[in-house]
Amino acid sequence: MRLLPKNSEFNWAYFSAFYFAFFLIDPIMGHFSALKWFFTILGTIAFLLLYFGLFWANDKTAKLHVLGLIALGVAYTPYNGGADTFFIFAAAVSPFLLENEGDTIKWLLGIEAVIVLCWRGFHQSMWYLFFSAGLTALVGITNLHFAQRMRANKKLLLAQEEIEHLAKVAERERIARDLHDVLGHTLSVIALKSELAGKLIERDPQRAGKEIGEVEQISRQALAEVRDAIRGYRAKGLAAELAYAKTTLETAGLTVQCDAATTLQLPAMQESVLALAIREAVTNVVRHAHAKTCRLRIEQQNGSCRLEIQDDGLGCIGGEGNGLRGMRERVEMIGGTLVRETKGGTKLTIMLPTKELTANDVTVKEATASEIRGNNNSVEAISIEATSIENKGGSLESC
Repeated sequence: MRLLPKNSEFNWAYFSAFYFAFFLIDPIMGHFSALKWFFTILGTIAFLLLYFGLFWANDKTAKLHVLGLIALGVAYTPYNGGADTFFIFAAAVSPFLLENEGDTIKWLLGIEAVIVLCWRGFHQSMWYLFFSAGLTALVGITNLHFAQRMRANKKLLLAQEEIEHLAKVAERERIARDLHDVLGHTLSVIALKSELAGKLIERDPQRAGKEIGEVEQISRQALAEVRDAIRGYRAKGLAAELAYAKTTLETAGLTVQCDAATTLQLPAMQESVLALAIREAVTNVVRHAHAKTCRLRIEQQNGSCRLEIQDDGLGCIGGEGNGLRGMRERVEMIGGTLVRETKGGTKLTIMLPTKELTANDVTVKEATASEIRGNNNSVEAISIEATSIENKGGSLESC
C-alpha cells in the first residue's frame, strides 16, 4: 500500500511525518493511563489518515483534511502538551494546497487564531502560546517560500518542455519544407525528361537514350541532395541553381530569359534561401502555369537583393500551397518579403537584406519585414535567352 501517489512531488512528507513523535512525548513521559493511551493511539491513526490522505485528495477535499488536523489539535490540547503538532502540520501543508499567496497567509492567520483561542479557552501557559504560535508561523512561512519556489520551478519546467516541443515542431516543418523543395523539383524534372524520352524513343532513339541517361544522373543527384539535406549542407550555390532552373524550364518547352548581376555577393544564408525559392518557383511554373515564357532576374542594390520570377501562364487566384508557404516562411525568417502577383501570369518578387545575420536573428520565427527602398542606380547584368526545344533536336544548354 502506497502512502503517497506514484512519482509524487511530495516525497518529503515521509520524513516530515517523523515530527509527529512530539505528540507521543507527553504520554510516554507522563505515564498516561490505558484510556488516555487509547485516545492517543486513536489520534495517531486519525492523523496518519488525514495527513497522507490529503496528498491523494482533490483541492476541496484536501482542505477538509487540513481542517481535520486543526480539529485534532483543538481536541487534544487539554490532555496532551504535544497537541500543537497538529497545528504545525496543518500550517506545513497549507502552502502546498493554496496556490495564491494571499489565501495561504489568510489560512495561516486562521490557524494562529485557533491557537490563541485554545490558549485562552483551555487556560494554557504562555509557553504553550509561544511554542505553538511561533513554530506554526515559522513552519508555515518557510513552507510558503518553498511552495512558491516549487511552483516556479514547475512553471519553468513546463516552459522548457513547451520550448522543446516548439523546437521539434519547427524542425519538422523545416524538414518538410526541405524535402518538398528537394524532391518536388527533382521528381518533376525526372517526369518531364521521362515523358520527352518516351516521345523520342521511336523518332530519335539516340536522343531518347541521352534523356534516359540524364534521368539516371538526376536520380543519383536527388539521392545525394537528400543526403545533403539531412546533413544540412544542401545548397550548391545560386549560380548552379539558376543554371539548373533554366535547363528545367527549357526541358518543359519554355522560352527562358535569365538576368543575373555579374557581381552578386550574398551571405550563405541568403544565397541558400534564394536558391530554394528559385527551385520551388520553377517547379510551380513547370507543373501548374502552362506558360510559354519565363523570366528570372536577380539584382543587388543598396543593401538588398531582389529576385523576380515571372511567367505568362494562367496565374493563380487560390491560396498558397505548401511550397509557396514554405518559401514565404524562409524569406520572412531572415527579414525579407515575398510578394505574389497573379495578373497576366504569375510574378514572384522576393526582397532580402544582404547583411550577415546572426543565429539569434534567425531564431525569430516571423521576423518583422523591413522596408527596402530602391534607387535609380543601375546594375550590370547579363541577359541570356534560350528558345524552346520542343520538337527540336538541339542539345540543352545551361545558364
